[in-house]
Order: sequence, then C-alpha cells, then structure tokens
Amino acid sequence: MRPSPIPQLPPRERIIEAATALFMEQGITRVSVDAIAARAASTKMTVYRHFENKDALVLEWLGQLIESYADALDRMAAQYPDSPRRQLLGFVDYIVQDLERSGYRGCPFTNTLAEVAEDDHPVRAMIQQHKQQQFARLTALCAAMHLNEPGHVAEELTLLMEGAQVVAQNRGIEHVGERLTAMVQRRLRS
Repeated sequence: MRPSPIPQLPPRERIIEAATALFMEQGITRVSVDAIAARAASTKMTVYRHFENKDALVLEWLGQLIESYADALDRMAAQYPDSPRRQLLGFVDYIVQDLERSGYRGCPFTNTLAEVAEDDHPVRAMIQQHKQQQFARLTALCAAMHLNEPGHVAEELTLLMEGAQVVAQNRGIEHVGERLTAMVQRRLRS
C-alpha cells in the first residue's frame, strides 16, 4: 500500500509563504519573482497569474503582516478585557518575542520603507496608516489606564518599541527585549 501524498498548500498560499520568508530574510528589493517562484515550488507564470506584479505581492505580504500586529492587540483585548495595562504589556511581549527570534533583521516595516524611495508609493502609505492605527490603539490603552497625557505616553512607548527594534537589529545592546519590557513597566508606573 502506497502512503498517501502529503497535502500541499494551494499555489497562491505557497507563493505568499515563500515571499514572506524571502522578504523577511533578504528584503524586498533583492528578491526576484524567479526566487519566489522557486521557493514556492511554482513557476513565474503562476506567480503572475495570482499577482499582477511584484508590488502587488509586496502589498499582500504587508497586509498580512499588518493584520498580525492588529491580531496581537485584538488577542490581548480579548484575553484581558478589563486590564488595558495587561493588554499593552502583552503587545510589548509580542514585539519582544520578535526581537529575540533567531536571525532577526529588524522591523520589516522600517526595512521596507528603507527600500522604497518614492514618497507616493502605495507601500509607504500602507505602512504609515498601519503605524498611525497602532499609535491610536496605544493611545487608547494609555487613556483607559488613566495616565496623564496618554498621547504623550503613547509617543514615548512607540519610540521605545521602535528604537528597541533598531537596537536589536544592530546588536548595540544585549538583552534588548528584557530592557524594553523593564522600561515600559517603569514608564507605566510613573
């Protein structure tokens, strides 16, 4: 009796999965459609059948990445509905887990912005909107904690998290995740 074949993801999902891995490892500019097709065990023609061009694939990848950040905040809200502090610390932990991942290359949004020179590129608009929405959610959590000047505190927390991502990438300081968590906890106590 022959073993049943291992089910494969549909082509579109394989392409997105391959693009995600390659974009995270190498950035968007260095990755060719040929490389994506090869990693997806597909063809270039199949990639173009599902995505009009590479930019469309980059936008799909970013959309899924943005959704994962929003999902993290949503999970924290569901898990700790009566504790905005726990929600915020849970989101910080989500960021910390990424920082500590082997081969961490930095914030994928920042890396992508560095590769897209055109100010009016849709990628820039998408990332800017994401960052603004994330900031609004942090501000709302700070307000729910009844912190003085919640917008100002959300700015500080954003700068801490974004800075931690850069420092984790350049390895200028050890234990960045632990230090970020401690700094956020101290800021929330003051």
